[in-house]
This record gives sequence, C-alpha cells and structure tokens, in this order.
Amino acid sequence: MAARPLVIVESPAKAKTLGRYLGGNYRVEASYGHIRDLPESAADVPKEIKSKDWGRMGVDVDDDFTPYYVVPDDKKKQVAHLKTALKEASEVLLATDPDREGESISWHLAQVLKPKVPVHRIVFHEITEEALQEALRHPIDVNENLVRAQESRRILDRLYGYTLSPLLWKKVQTGLSAGRVQSVAVRIIVEREEERRAFRSSAYWDLAATLKGDGREFVATLTRIDDQRVATGKDFDPQTGELRNKVARLLDEASAQRFLDALRRNIPWKVTAVEQKPGAERPAPPFTTSTLTQEASRKLGFSTERTMQGAQRLFQGVDTGNGETEGLISYHRTDSTTLSDRALQESARVIREMFGAEYYDAPRRYQTRVKNAQEAHEAIRPTDFQKAPSQLEGVLDPDDLKIYELIWKRTMASQMVDARVLRTTIEISATGPEKEVSVLTAGGKAIEFAGFRRAYVEGSDDPAAELEEQEAILPQCQVGDLVHTDGTTPLTVLNTEPKKHETLPPARFTEASLIKELERLGIGRPSTFAPTIATIVRRGYVFRQGKALVPSFTAFAVTKLLRDHFGDFVETDFTAEMEDDLDEISRGERESVAFLKQFYFGDKKHRGLLPAVTHGAESADYPLYVLGSDPESGEEVRIRIGRFGPFVQVAEGGPGKTASLPDDVAPADLTVEKALELVRSKAEGPRTLGVDPATGLNVYVMNGRFGAYVQLGEITEPQPKTKKVKGQAAPKVEKPKRSSLQAGMTEATVTLEEGLKLLSLPRVLGVHPDDNEPISTNFGRFGPYVKHGDEFRSLESDDDVFGISFDAALALVRAPKQSRRRQSAQKKTLRELEQGTTKLKVLAGRYGPYVTDGTTNASIPKGSNPEALTFEQAVELLEARRNAAPSARRAPGRSRSAAPRAKRAGGRKAAQA
Repeated sequence: MAARPLVIVESPAKAKTLGRYLGGNYRVEASYGHIRDLPESAADVPKEIKSKDWGRMGVDVDDDFTPYYVVPDDKKKQVAHLKTALKEASEVLLATDPDREGESISWHLAQVLKPKVPVHRIVFHEITEEALQEALRHPIDVNENLVRAQESRRILDRLYGYTLSPLLWKKVQTGLSAGRVQSVAVRIIVEREEERRAFRSSAYWDLAATLKGDGREFVATLTRIDDQRVATGKDFDPQTGELRNKVARLLDEASAQRFLDALRRNIPWKVTAVEQKPGAERPAPPFTTSTLTQEASRKLGFSTERTMQGAQRLFQGVDTGNGETEGLISYHRTDSTTLSDRALQESARVIREMFGAEYYDAPRRYQTRVKNAQEAHEAIRPTDFQKAPSQLEGVLDPDDLKIYELIWKRTMASQMVDARVLRTTIEISATGPEKEVSVLTAGGKAIEFAGFRRAYVEGSDDPAAELEEQEAILPQCQVGDLVHTDGTTPLTVLNTEPKKHETLPPARFTEASLIKELERLGIGRPSTFAPTIATIVRRGYVFRQGKALVPSFTAFAVTKLLRDHFGDFVETDFTAEMEDDLDEISRGERESVAFLKQFYFGDKKHRGLLPAVTHGAESADYPLYVLGSDPESGEEVRIRIGRFGPFVQVAEGGPGKTASLPDDVAPADLTVEKALELVRSKAEGPRTLGVDPATGLNVYVMNGRFGAYVQLGEITEPQPKTKKVKGQAAPKVEKPKRSSLQAGMTEATVTLEEGLKLLSLPRVLGVHPDDNEPISTNFGRFGPYVKHGDEFRSLESDDDVFGISFDAALALVRAPKQSRRRQSAQKKTLRELEQGTTKLKVLAGRYGPYVTDGTTNASIPKGSNPEALTFEQAVELLEARRNAAPSARRAPGRSRSAAPRAKRAGGRKAAQA
C-alpha cells in the first residue's frame, strides 16, 4: 500500500469519527491518552536516578527541574503499534485536543515516536468535516509554550504532593495525600463546615395573609410597622444569633399574635401603594466548562465527572442512528463564552425558523470574564444548530441527550432577545396594636414577552432566589381599594396566620457551587475541576449527603495541619497566583525553570516549599480536633485520626474512653453529647437480638465505621503465640458473619427475625441450567441484585432479595444487561401532582414508587397506593426525606482500598522502562 498520512488522536471514539470523515486516504490511530509519564511507583524509577535524593519524584531538582519520563507497561504495546503504523506513513498529523493537555500529548508522541517523515499539528474545536478540512489546510507546529505550561503544572503538582504528603503520613495518617489544588478545595469545604459549626440559629416571626383577587390567590407578608422594617434572617449575626441590625423590629410569637389579633379586628384594610416597573431579563452566556457542570448539577443532578464524560462522548463522536458517528458539540474544556461568526449566523437562522423573527434581533457577543481564557477559544455549542434535541431522542444515550439538550437550549437562548417583564409591588395597610400602621407587601412578576425564556432559563443554587424569578401575576387593584373578608371588595382576605422562621447556617458546597467558588477565586482551570472533585471524594476527604459535599474529620485534621504550618501553600490567593504564573508561561511571558525554582527553593518574596517542609517536620504537632468537654467530668472530648479512620477519645483515652466514628457523620452535626453516647454504647457492648436457632450463637446489632450491622457470634481470637515454625502460617482471627442494616432499619428497632434474614444472605435460588453455576440474590453498593457468575442484574425492590422466584431471577439473568444510565432513563411516570407553580411527579423506580420534585426523591411507604397520594402528602414525604440522615449500604468491615497516589508528570528527559 502506498504511504499515506498517519493521524493520531487520543481516543478510539475520536479516531472512529475522524476516520469516517477522512476516508481511506488517511490512517487514523489512537494513543489512548498520554503515552508516557513521570515514574508512578518505585519500580518505574529508571536505574540511573534510583540513588538520587529526588529519584522517587522523577524530577531532578538540582538540574533545572529536569523531569524523567517512562513509558508505563500498559502503554508499551500501543507505542509499539504506533511505531509500526509510522513505517507506512508519508507524514504524521497530531490531532489531539486543542488545549494544553492535548498539546502535551502531541509533543510526547513526537518525542517518543521520533518520526523521520514530516510532523504537523492540526487543531479543530469541533469534529465536523468542515472544521477538519480547514485544519488540514492550515497545519501548524506543536506550541512549545503550551507544552512548557502543562509540563510546569505537572512538575509543580509532583513537587507539592511528594514533598508534603510524607509529612501527612507521619503526623496524621498513612496513605494521605496533599495536592496543590486539591488541598485548597478541601480547605474551602472545611472552612464552610466550620462556619456551620460556629453558627447559632435565631428565631423570628412575621405575618402572612392569603388574599384573592381576579380569581388569583397570592400572599402578602408583614414587612413594616410604621416606618420600622420587620426583622428578617439577614438581620442576625450568624455566630452569636443576636439581632445585629437594631433598626429592624424583631417579632416574637407573642407580639406576632398581638399584631394578628389587631389586624383581624381592624378589617377592612386598605391598598396604600401599587407600583409597576417594566423591566428586561437578559439571557445567560453560552456554556463554559464551569457553567455546564454547574447547570447539569442543578438541573439534572449529575456529578461533574458524569457531565464531563457525557460531554466527551458528544464531542468525540456518537452514533446518530445511521451507523455513522459525528461530533455533536464543540470542544468541551473551555473557559471562553465567545461564539464564532459561523455559529452566530447559523443560530440566528435557526432561531428565526423555529421560534419566529420576533425572537431574534442581532448577534450577542459575550465578554469572557475569566482572566486568561484558555486555548479553546469558543464556548460549548452544538456543531449543527438544526439538530434539535427532539431529533436525537431514542438515538443518544439518555445522559448524553440530557447534556446535549442543555447545551443546545442554552446556546440558542444566548442569541435570542430579552424577555420583557412587568414587576408589581402592592402595599396593604392596616391598624395594629397601639394604633401602629402595619404594612403588608406582595410582589409579583408578569412575563409580557418570553424572549429567550421560550428556549431556556438558567437555574440557581438558591431555591428561594429561583422561586422569586418565577412568574407570579398579581390581581389588578388601585390605591384606596378596600380589602375585606366578605368578597365585596377587589381584594378578599382568605386567611391570616403568624409565621415562625429560623435562620439557617450557610449551605454546604455542592459540586456546582464549589466549582463556581474555585472559578471566582481563580483556582484551577476547565480541565482540573472534575478530577479535583473526584480525587477529594475518592481519598475520603469529602463524602456526599445528597448533593452536598461534607468534609470528613480526616479533612479537618489535614486542613488544620496545613493551615497552621503551611498556610501560605493552601492560601487561595497564592494558589490563584500560581495559575496566573502558568498562564504567563503558556503565553511565553515567563520562564518555567525560574518559576519552579521560586516555588520549591523560595526567594525573598516566598519562603519556598522545601524550606517550609523541612521546618514544619520539626515544629508540626499532631492536629487534635477538640469537640468540647464532658459536662459531668470536665474531661476533654477529642476527635483523632487512627489507622482505621476517625474516632472519639475522652481525655487520654484507654478502655471505655474511645469509640469509632461512622464515616457519614458530618463534623458540624457532631455534638459532645452524641460523641459521648458513642463512647458509652461501645463501653456497654452491643445489643443482643437473640439466639440463632440453627447455630446456637447470639445475634448482635453493632455500629462500626461503615454504619450499623448485625453480627452472628463473636470474634474468635487466635491462640496465644507459640514459637513460630518455619513455613507455618500465622494463626488467623476468625471473623464472624456480618450484614449491613438496610434502609428503614435502625439499631434500636431491628428485630431478631430481620437480623437472621440479613445474615442468611446471599440467598441461593438454584443453579443455572446451562452451566450449573448458582444464582443468588443480595444487597450491594447499588442496591438489591441477582448474581450469576460474574453477571449482575438489579432488582426492583429490597423485598425481591427475599421474595423473587428462581424462574424470575433466571429470566433477569438471561435478559440483555442495561447500563445504569439507561435503566434510570426508563422510569415510568405514574402521576403528576401540581399546585400553583409547583409540579411533582410520582415515578416507578428500581425500589418501588416514589415522588420527586426534580431534586429530592422520596419513597412512597409500602402498602400505600401511589394513585391515592395527595399533593400535601407528597410534600410531607419530600420534606421528611430532605431532613433525614442518609443511610449507608457499605458492608461492615469493608475498608476502602488504599488510594493510589495522584499522577503527576512532566519533563524533558526520557528513560526506557
């Protein structure tokens, strides 16, 4: 075969899409990401640097921070394959992603493959035939500045992690890790939890009147007494609970009742002010990486990682139903809000066709707010605006369709005209006690022209703010109109009641709000948000309660140590400044070696990481977290981090003075009383449920690191040590059978019958007729399942674990396996409940029917008829679910595997592994 160009991309999916566009005249291969990296383990370190002090890092800190690369074992086969393909190539076209990471992959490919034919870089921000042909017409060289910036970041992260992490192992717990962006993100989450712990709640009252006019009901709230504003939550000091705004008038329950009685006595009231203000609402800009992940979290409940995986598939190419793949969106790692001229023209045409000429006026160009928008200079947008989401239903994976719909609608809306609204405020006055004038206020908004809202409305992290932005039309009335209860006036009073409110602690960060905060502070870049969050969750610094990110006590200990002794290295300003330095390197405005020397060795401006850690190793103490004092003994109650996680210690510890903490305890929610109760429970021993008739052993209910569980019998200790015989294994501790409590079970309420059922698992139903392998049921990480060999199938409800028949289980096993994404997309809507602007759905889910408001899901109690559920009952279920503590399904005694060290790489020297 004649020589032809060799095109190299990162992934097989992208290779498949490019191969379709380029045809047989080109050969397209995938590198499967980076083909070399800094040594990850001691075994990977090249022999020539093993004896060096810096050898384990793979970065020569004594010679201008020269990195040593190795080709990992799992990449050697692919490198050999690429070298074979190179033998038949007329030229090499490096077509990796258009950012620093992609530039670095291209550079490494050129360095490792060492082609003797011409090498060019081609860059495109969407995978379409037009974009690809344009890139082929204008090939370029690899951008060395971008490569140096990415290399500096990887060296920086390696220096940070490998220098600080060993100190954490020594002072806190083995296996912990520090990271330049990761540790700052953890600090931000921890400090929010500290604010919640310091928070003091305050109560205040007001009055609410439900009124009706023009057939519409609305609510007016007491906002003013004479000229004095009624106190609201923002008037209180969050740390003391005291009213800090002395101008505001604080109502307690008794005074609120007095005003209520006076208002009821002094009907009719009078409308004293009606104000109408026309206004305009402007659309949000097109998506960047940050805003896409935030909005997918708010609207879809997707994690950052899940969103980015879906966006990656949409960019690289998906099968659109005709057996061919095509890229549906532009490059998804970007902090730019710019749209190309072609995108502006196409969106304008489609808006006129789909919505009408009145919805488009002129191109909207948005200013990118990020200080150094990276190299992918366009927002995330559809590659073909004509391809509406409805055309891809049943074609795309459900996750991908939802993400595409967000992107398509947001981009379209960004180019549409403003929405025209009319905001109305009505003030109603009445006579209160002591002849004071009580003013009730109602606000409304009427959408006079939908504009961009026809396509899309941006979500909010604040439910109250989102509610305020919904349309609420007030009835027509005029100043002087009377307000009575008998229906003879334009406005009628239906009900009046006092309302108690309590101030709320600052909300915990969600993935969306954390990314927003990191971006505001200038920390991280589009490619780092998802990996950072995934890392801090995987390493146990953070766990999830619903959407909230809750720091663990390990995160508290690490943050305290770093903040007390290395505060400048976890300061947000310092970390943001390093991002700016890397941006300067990417633009060729700063030399990378000088930057790394300043960071590691220090200068007059900064003390440097190495001197700081050398000093800190001597001065840093174990970071104790003091919860408070035992009210009876006065002894200090502490939280410490042990080999198996956090535990409570009273005074200096010892028998009866310690207890493990469950992994899902939020630091702000742990009180001294709860901690002492854990210690007392452990000292008293586990509760005995009864005796197992089959074995004669006691059945206990216990609480461990991963939650409550039942246990059959006790731990059998090994015999006392005798002289070890060569070749003889050490005696083992016999662990009793255990099983985690399931949803709805508690230590206090679980029965012997329930405990024995759990301990009977896995439940073997029979053997598969094809291979005589057993078919069994059990509970797992993702809920109830049926298992055959290495195959798993999800069960609909917990009861199926004990009730499903062999025939039904066999049918499940034989049915084609579906991904969890597709399973979750097939939830059947049983009913829709609606009241005012609030809409709820009753769905059939894996575990039975449940009700959802789009954010919170609540199971409908067994025995209840979903068809008879009222709106009020649904609201009560959702409220109870929001206030409930999460239930852990992790099996007792199952430890998390030691997390591998984060990959950090960079460099210019290569070693053959």
